[in-house]
Amino acid sequence: MFHKKLLALTGALLALTVLSAQPALAQEAGATTSEASDSASGAVRGDRVLPGRTSDGARERRDRRNRSQQRNRAPVATPEENKAAAQALLTAAGVGCQVSEASLLGVTPEQHSTYEVICSEGPGYLAVSSTPPQAFSCLELAGQAETSRLRDPAADVGQQCTLPANLDPVPVLTTYARAAGVDCTVERGSAIGKSPAGNLIYEIDCADRDGFWLENAAGTWKATPCWDLTLQRQDSCRYTTAAESLGAWSTVLAGTEAAACDVRQARRVGRDAQGLMVYEVKCGGGDGYFARVGSRFTAERVHTCVEAATIAGGCTLTTAAAPTSEQ
Repeated sequence: MFHKKLLALTGALLALTVLSAQPALAQEAGATTSEASDSASGAVRGDRVLPGRTSDGARERRDRRNRSQQRNRAPVATPEENKAAAQALLTAAGVGCQVSEASLLGVTPEQHSTYEVICSEGPGYLAVSSTPPQAFSCLELAGQAETSRLRDPAADVGQQCTLPANLDPVPVLTTYARAAGVDCTVERGSAIGKSPAGNLIYEIDCADRDGFWLENAAGTWKATPCWDLTLQRQDSCRYTTAAESLGAWSTVLAGTEAAACDVRQARRVGRDAQGLMVYEVKCGGGDGYFARVGSRFTAERVHTCVEAATIAGGCTLTTAAAPTSEQ
């Protein structure tokens, strides 16, 4: 569900040369010990050399290793240099991030530097100095990893962001929720995939209430409640419980004839001619309603099951008496 370029990132970052470069140094140390032993004895196998001298072949091998190690070792840079380099990469990649901190993770064999970036606002990124430069949201990478681990706890999830500021999605998702008009205490959340339009979707968990999906479509944030999503697909929301989704109906039905309904069950019926979504709800007392719900997910009109007997097949969650001729 995520963009294909994530696969390219995983392949590139698996080859990162870590700053310490321990395996390369260990291999060099072993080879050098052998050469030192030969040199101390005044000979290299198969050649006659003067004591203390090194054969041309050994010198060439040593120089080749040194050049390779120098190419792959991450260059030493100051924090300000890392910050400036990362800012240039994100700007070139079209990411609107004001870099507040950047850490150089390493350099790939293709000499692509990779930085982890903290932004003054919004999520952090991994920035890669490829051609063209690429940037990957820490929230998106973490969401991909969470989804993969749900399928397979031992899954290889590739390079992830590790700076503390990039590990907590709540501040960023709270900002997104406010922009979408959701007033709740966000306890957790993650990126869960992309919409058919290619927009990244986030799920948020609200404290003691129904959660939401958040999506930025053409620069405008919109929120879809989990009570509606789970009526379309039961496993749509991983953080919201069934009880929290049913409890959300008190807000949906507020101010209508059905406001006192203790909703125990609900179903989607379809969309009416005015573009309103029609739902059936079953109340704890055994009665039920049809509710016509607008774009703000609040009911604009409700009908008892008796009144709704001729609408889309009538109520199916409750049993209603047949309407009289007067009704």
